[in-house]
Amino acid sequence: MSFTEQFYVLGSSNKFANALLWAIFAVGVLKATTFVLSLSSLVADLFILPGVSFSKYGAKKGKYCVVTGASDGIGKEYARQLAKRGFNLILISRTLSKLEALKADFESTFGVQVKVLAIDIAQDSPENYSKIQDACSGLPVTVLINNVGQSHSIPVPFLETEEDEMRNIITINTTATLKITQLVAPLIVQNAKESRCRGLILTMGSFGGLLPTPLLATYSGSKAFLQAWSSALAGELKPQNVDVEIVLSYLVTSAMSKIRRTSAMIPSPAQFVSATLKSVGRRSGAQERFATMTPYWSHALYHFVIENTVGVYSKAANTINYSFHKSIRTRALRKAARQAKHE
Repeated sequence: MSFTEQFYVLGSSNKFANALLWAIFAVGVLKATTFVLSLSSLVADLFILPGVSFSKYGAKKGKYCVVTGASDGIGKEYARQLAKRGFNLILISRTLSKLEALKADFESTFGVQVKVLAIDIAQDSPENYSKIQDACSGLPVTVLINNVGQSHSIPVPFLETEEDEMRNIITINTTATLKITQLVAPLIVQNAKESRCRGLILTMGSFGGLLPTPLLATYSGSKAFLQAWSSALAGELKPQNVDVEIVLSYLVTSAMSKIRRTSAMIPSPAQFVSATLKSVGRRSGAQERFATMTPYWSHALYHFVIENTVGVYSKAANTINYSFHKSIRTRALRKAARQAKHE
């Protein structure tokens, strides 16, 4: 007897069994349909749809973009690629010499206006926030890139995390990001309304926030916080024509990741930012999340597979993450020991 015949016989002999079987069948069809639609949307976002036009955010119309953590890595690439799109810039970072070099480069290469502000965001001082407010005052800011961030120097058990490192991660990743957004977002709302364009706030998230990450507990918690905060802010500012998204990344070659070689899973900052700006307003790998995108193709596929198999909060994902970062910690400690012997 075939499966369909068995299904029919069982359903015919018992009304409750019949109802239960049809309910299971309906749920299965719903899940399969949802999966196919999500997968189709992912493929379209990553490989089919054209890049997003930034004219709706005021590109080439004299508008300004604020970029934090702008002197190196991903922040530097955000600044470069937004300048190329025709935005004037307000660049905020710690090292004045690097910022001045970028200012000269972008003004001569792209013909945009660039203001720079050198501050140490880890200090979380009122003076820093006053300087940011002064730098933005009177300028038609329509875009904010919350890129500044800090992680642990190496994977470390939470109980062994030094207080200074813990405080700096929390201050830079969360407190400073929120305070800067409180200063800049009202300008974006006002300028978007007056100019009849849209505003944009992008905040850098991480797979460390997507998946609870043992041995990076403080960093992981700070990025998970940003995920919830950014999504909530997106709901608040959507009626005011401001798009708010958190950008999730796996590994990218940078000073923070300490990775120098690119691969299929590890893009350069230029590759990652290009994918991000192309995908604004699309979820790519983050199909299950509002106001969230995982823009780089391999990261997106990785996110999609995790979400649709073991799940981001599962014991399996946590165990794998722990083993991965324990291995990194072991190698880092061995390297430090070798260097100490040579000194």
